[in-house]
Amino acid sequence: MPLLPLGQTVLGAACMTAWGDFNDAAPLPDEGLNELPIAGQIALDRLPGAGQPMPAAVGSIAPDIEQIAAFLEVVFGYCDGLIPVRGFVDHGQGLDTKPHNIWVPADRHAAASLSAYATWAAREGSAVYVIPGTVAEQGQARAEHVLQMQTVVVDLDAGDIAAKLAHLVHHLGPPTLLVESGGRTAEGAAKLHAWWRLTEPAEGEDLARLCTLRGEIAEKVGGDLHFRSAHQPIRVPGTIHQKHGVQRRVTIREHRPRVEVELPDFAAAVAAMPTMPGLAAPTAAPGATRPGLDAVLTTPVREAAQDAWTRFQGASAAIGHFVRMVHEGRITGDEGWEAICQYNAACLRPAWPLDRLKTEADAIWALHVDRNGQPLLRAAAPPHSAIAAHTLGALLDDKSPMPDDLIGPRLLTPGGMLVLGGAPKVGKSDFLISLLVHAAAGAPFLRFTAPRPLRVFYLQAEIQYHYLRERLQQLRLDPAVVARARDTLVVTPKLRMLLDDQGVPLVAAAIRAAFPDAPPDIICIDPIRNLFDGGPAGEGENDNAAMMFFLQGRVEALRDQVAPEAGIILAHHTKKLSKQQVKDDPFLSLSGASALRGYYTSGAILFRPDEDQTERELHVELRNGPGLEPMLVDKIAGRWVEFDRRGERLVRQDIGRKLDAERLRKQDVILGILLDEAAEGRLYSTMQLAEKFENKVGLGSKHTIRERLSVLATKGFVKFRRDGTEFGLGVVRSRFGYLCVEGMTFGPEIETVDPQTGEVTTSARRVLPSHFKCPQSGNCLDVENPEVWVYPEGVLDDLTPEELGLTPHSSPKTTP
Repeated sequence: MPLLPLGQTVLGAACMTAWGDFNDAAPLPDEGLNELPIAGQIALDRLPGAGQPMPAAVGSIAPDIEQIAAFLEVVFGYCDGLIPVRGFVDHGQGLDTKPHNIWVPADRHAAASLSAYATWAAREGSAVYVIPGTVAEQGQARAEHVLQMQTVVVDLDAGDIAAKLAHLVHHLGPPTLLVESGGRTAEGAAKLHAWWRLTEPAEGEDLARLCTLRGEIAEKVGGDLHFRSAHQPIRVPGTIHQKHGVQRRVTIREHRPRVEVELPDFAAAVAAMPTMPGLAAPTAAPGATRPGLDAVLTTPVREAAQDAWTRFQGASAAIGHFVRMVHEGRITGDEGWEAICQYNAACLRPAWPLDRLKTEADAIWALHVDRNGQPLLRAAAPPHSAIAAHTLGALLDDKSPMPDDLIGPRLLTPGGMLVLGGAPKVGKSDFLISLLVHAAAGAPFLRFTAPRPLRVFYLQAEIQYHYLRERLQQLRLDPAVVARARDTLVVTPKLRMLLDDQGVPLVAAAIRAAFPDAPPDIICIDPIRNLFDGGPAGEGENDNAAMMFFLQGRVEALRDQVAPEAGIILAHHTKKLSKQQVKDDPFLSLSGASALRGYYTSGAILFRPDEDQTERELHVELRNGPGLEPMLVDKIAGRWVEFDRRGERLVRQDIGRKLDAERLRKQDVILGILLDEAAEGRLYSTMQLAEKFENKVGLGSKHTIRERLSVLATKGFVKFRRDGTEFGLGVVRSRFGYLCVEGMTFGPEIETVDPQTGEVTTSARRVLPSHFKCPQSGNCLDVENPEVWVYPEGVLDDLTPEELGLTPHSSPKTTP
């Protein structure tokens, strides 16, 4: 239920205009154009044209035409109209002259014209500024006259310039142009202008949006707030800075001509960028009428300054209100944070990300404490009941049904905790995702079952959004399972946070937002390491006290806030132990403090016993039920499956696998030889083939070849044909006959002529079997239908995948 009254009287837009109007740029000298003397204006036709010589500069530093040209390309390269150029005498020179203004067409001659003006200005002790937008006519230079702008600029002129620039680059990307304006801060750092070029000029409403962005960036990094105004001028690189008689060239430090941004994308990045730590929330302009608190807390506000105030202004006011209430002890910290989250969800369109909301709240809280002293924090309500205790008789007499397992059998019980451990890259997260999807669908997974579709919140801090969705889309799951789990499994992309005093309420709010109607059944945290908070001492996960603090003070606290009966699943890494140590006691491999093993209600370890094989072993220990036998699992065709361990070798496993591979190789070679030889017009009996190919292509002796042929005949890969007269051969009087395999053809194709039409066709002469070896008795029996290659009943069920279709001689086979 909302804590704030909705539907109260909202102030009209008219009374909000002054509060939201931040166009407080300082008035420029003699801004009234009608008062500017004619002598103070430089006639454009007096400047050198393209190809004409430039006037000589006066002073030790001359303007740089190349830098001027580069600047004009970035700031005006896509614009049409006139560039307002303004010349102001730099302070501290003892000069007192009027500004001198010109309007330069934004065309290919602009660099030459502006360079000539810069040379004249340097001689006169004037600095050269431009308004970074174009106007339609000469004499126009006010904000309402600006028609086009193609850049977003921020002026960093105070404080820690390097930190501010790093903050901008981290959140907005590197700028197209970075300019040293020539000035220095009190600490001696160079003042900077950062420019981002748009892909096309902004006009109309987009132009107003661009100016709002310039103001919001300046507010968040402590830049010059005058750039909220479209007509605010700025120095031109390549010209001379001459304050206090010290000459410095305004210099381009970095130029990235290919860096361009889309205005909507850049606006979204600015909205997501947090205010730099230590900066105060922006305040209204002097004399502005601030709206009532009720209006701020109940009025929806959209992005891109579409309303009477911005999302940033509204959020700052709301956060400040609730921070003050917490500081005065009228509500608890958790209640204050919940109210801030509710304002965010109800009024900001679209809502801010929770991590940005937390950053802004922390900054305003720190500023409020600094100004008003330590808070009067409200104590949490005492527990409603004492510690539960039961007599032996009561426990023996309680015959009520046991609660249903969340994931059975007893893998995860209500209020229980499952820890899933595994080495990096063993498939732990993939296995966990499959388990959670099936739990969310109420479907069985391997031996594990859920009684119904469960509500699952998966807090994961490893996989970024795009790779997370790729992994989920690669799962080969039953479409019915996916359909049931679409809305009951909620997954976070990679988080950069800790489960600390701020992180726990942040996650709790996200869980409540994901499941507003009913609490979740399972809360999964993957992995522990990326979210671990060891408490005030700051110890790591290897410290028992820190681990217990994290489990009780963070994980259990999170569960208590949102769903006391929910099951917890924690994904955790394992230590580097030998294979034998892991097999002896898999749960000793869990990374970190031993307190973890004593705390959970069930544990599972996934590890690969042989690095050369894909199979994994899953060991499970339960405190609330009997232990489970270890499972041998693997991911086949995108799905996790369990293997029957009864077919697993117990001794000499390595040599066994090599022998299996060698038998499969010989099988492929023998079948390939039979096909190739028949295609060249040669058929063989068993003995003749064995004798001819003895010790060739790695087949071994004739006895080895005969043994392999006997096995292949029993499995149905090889059959026989006694009558070879059709192929120019005799009738074999041996027990079996000529060897025959599926798809065999004899010699080259032959031509046949239709006697009625005269049509000539070619066809291969197929070698069809007449007899086969009985897999039970070993006797030679007649083939009923030579056209259909039939395998003995049940034989295909015992064949390996390689025997079923991975050999080169045939396509995958099925029993008819």
